[in-house]
Amino acid sequence: MRIDWDALRAEAQRMTELAYVPYSKYPVGAAALVDDGRMLSGCNTENASYPVGLCAECGIISELAKSGGGKLVAFVCVDGRGELIMPCGRCRQLLNEHRHESLVVWTPEGRKPFEEVLPQAFGPENLAEWGQRP
Repeated sequence: MRIDWDALRAEAQRMTELAYVPYSKYPVGAAALVDDGRMLSGCNTENASYPVGLCAECGIISELAKSGGGKLVAFVCVDGRGELIMPCGRCRQLLNEHRHESLVVWTPEGRKPFEEVLPQAFGPENLAEWGQRP
């Protein structure tokens, strides 16, 4: 599958303009490509009760589920200046749950396979044995 990284980054940048950030003033936008060719995107959404704010990646994962599922093959996240940023730890875990085995993340250090973004990730396979216990 051909990945148009420039289009992904442009969509992530567009999402920063939609971010709801009255407290931090730090807009974040993210975009991802699904294994069936769909592009999904999201922006951060803050809340006066700080812990319940949502990262941009949350919007992508929700849209992924809502629009039929699939696996993420490419991901990019930017700040309000369009600079590449890393997803936070929570969001790396969200991406891990819904990634294709070949997911590539465009980081400030270049494009990297997901295993370098979240090494030794904990995922559904770690729970498989426990779900089979009486």
